[in-house]
Amino acid sequence: MSLNVAVQMDPMESIKIGGDSTFHIMLAAQARGHRLFHYLAPDLTMRDGRVIAQARPVEVRKQEGDHFTFGEPVRIDLGRDVDVVLMRQDPPFDLSYITATHLLERIQGETLVVNDPAAVRNAPEKIFVLDYARFMPPTMITRSLAETRAFLAEHGEIVVKPLYGNAGTAVFHVGGSGANLSALVELFNASWVEPFMVQAFIPGVASGDKRIVLIDGEVAGAVNRIPGKGEIRSNLAVGGSAAKTELTAREREICAAMGPELKKRGLLFVGIDVIGGEWLTEINVTSPTGIVSIDAFDGTDTGGMIWNAIDARLAARA
Repeated sequence: MSLNVAVQMDPMESIKIGGDSTFHIMLAAQARGHRLFHYLAPDLTMRDGRVIAQARPVEVRKQEGDHFTFGEPVRIDLGRDVDVVLMRQDPPFDLSYITATHLLERIQGETLVVNDPAAVRNAPEKIFVLDYARFMPPTMITRSLAETRAFLAEHGEIVVKPLYGNAGTAVFHVGGSGANLSALVELFNASWVEPFMVQAFIPGVASGDKRIVLIDGEVAGAVNRIPGKGEIRSNLAVGGSAAKTELTAREREICAAMGPELKKRGLLFVGIDVIGGEWLTEINVTSPTGIVSIDAFDGTDTGGMIWNAIDARLAARA
């Protein structure tokens, strides 16, 4: 069945199609005969109880530098005119992002939104993961320099990062001397109103930070992201490289523990991060990435798996 699909994402001009998961999903949708519409989060309007978007029909193709063609702008009612909304804009997870989830939540009785907007709002990536603290390295959320100093003294080396950051931005490794720790805490507290996250440093990150993708609670594949020289951050956006990988028994245990809850919450496309084959660090629900590399290494069709899961969700709603 052909579907009308609205994609709430970043500007089409800015995406790098070689590794962009949203573009990959759009290609898979188009291959199935689905009609695509593109809009930005600021294009949302709520009027007289209806959620409207100023959108453009879009055709996509795997051709660098010429990867899309827009049609004329159209005003669409996201509850009546489309079957599926993909909420895929990148963070920051700020009040603008949260407002978009509130608006899209209003259409959930009419249109399938992936991922479920209320679940996204209630599962910030570095907060939701605390539900699975038994799989995590020692972790603290704080604004206190004294608590951070005590944590460093206990664990020797730590990583400090923003609570709502993304793509490896502002992730700092602090050695045992604690040099500049006070200045770093001052910087975090001046830059963000929320607390920051502190974790014990896991030396195994040098061998990679594994991104595992789950679709409707089931493992779809994984890719190992290896930090560049002189880096602890393995994110591909900051120079990490991708490598083929397999799951460890511990990683399968982690996925089995959270899979049913992800499915229950309507978190259909999720990426989790695991270091050293055993340490869970994040659960990414806003705009997970990694499926292009997974498909390249494993010969899979993760975009197709996502649409299979969407079809099953639509059938269950019928």
